[in-house]
Amino acid sequence: MFERSRVINALEVKRDRFSGYQGTVHERARTLDGALEQMAFLSRAELEARLKATNVARPGALPTKEQDNVHAAVVKFDADWHSHEEARKWAKQVLRDRPTFAVDGSQIPHSRDFSIPVAAIQIGWFENPHSPSQTYTKDLFFEVLTPDELTTYEENTDTLDPTADVGAFPGILVNLRRFEGECHRMVTYMQERANCDPKPLCFFDGSLVLSFARHLSPQLRQGYLDSLVNMLRTSQATGVPLVGYVDTSYARDLVTMLTLVSGLPTPAHLSDGVLLHSRMRWGDRSQLYWCARDDEVLQLYEEQVGRIAFAYLKTGTMSPPARVEFPGWVLEDQARVEHIFDLIRAECIVGNGYPYVLETADAVAVISTEDRQRFYAIFQQFAKKEGLALCYSRKARSKAIRR
Repeated sequence: MFERSRVINALEVKRDRFSGYQGTVHERARTLDGALEQMAFLSRAELEARLKATNVARPGALPTKEQDNVHAAVVKFDADWHSHEEARKWAKQVLRDRPTFAVDGSQIPHSRDFSIPVAAIQIGWFENPHSPSQTYTKDLFFEVLTPDELTTYEENTDTLDPTADVGAFPGILVNLRRFEGECHRMVTYMQERANCDPKPLCFFDGSLVLSFARHLSPQLRQGYLDSLVNMLRTSQATGVPLVGYVDTSYARDLVTMLTLVSGLPTPAHLSDGVLLHSRMRWGDRSQLYWCARDDEVLQLYEEQVGRIAFAYLKTGTMSPPARVEFPGWVLEDQARVEHIFDLIRAECIVGNGYPYVLETADAVAVISTEDRQRFYAIFQQFAKKEGLALCYSRKARSKAIRR
């Protein structure tokens, strides 16, 4: 039973704590704001020297060549539109004949209500050529995971780091298979488009920095790393640019670097996006930085170590900027970088604040609660047809009836 009035009362009791939290975050952002402005006017050599003097090997972020060229924390976007129609016209011009591509995935976890383990992943993708002479492509791949594939986790007591909370990683092997499927489809697409002109822009839904993998066992961690590093390599080998897009980022790489340079205390609960938020208008972006997070996983990227760059891009009027990540090779051509940012802006205009190509890939891949129930029903029918001794939890059956 859920009573709205009780929820409201519980929130009202602790309103001061919520207000205090928000005020503290804003105050900490203001404290670092001046330091951010001062850091922007340092040369790259000066900034690197100050970071080196801290004796911190991984200071969160490191400057790129933009530190000597931009001399500002935020790179302004000059377009000035008077209506959404004007913005959409600009977006259409930018995207014309420039393909964009995105992959997303969804999954059906292993339910312990069934006596026979079964799960599934679904990988969806969307390619938009943005050309009147070509049609877009939407498609998906569906894979069932069988008992022998799922019991790999059940029988491996070392799947997670001993200090990790096992309950925090439900369906961990299914998550890995989904991630591998997304990366594999992206790699295949980039190889198929290696000789295209112009090259498409590929959107990866999520970060290229796999910090979460530090909680995993070496075996599972390597599964994620192999897929991601292969994707980064393929992007470089084919010359097909790739961006990792994180709409709501809690990363603190820039904040970490800034506190080290300024000598100010590291503020809790202050992300890079919140720090930059008040400085940015729609379309503005931050400088580009190399990701130098103090994370052991980043040291396992083989030849890609130290070769993930990031920036923040304002794609909504009220929300903090999104985080955009690149393989290092993309930064070799500044004109290409600027064009990629324009393509992302254009996709966000079409998608009303979120890249349309990612939004559509998500819509293709998504598996709803109802879809999962239909899958389990189909599996029951399949088991009956194949003469499999499938038992179903009475508690689960009772819940399904009551809900």
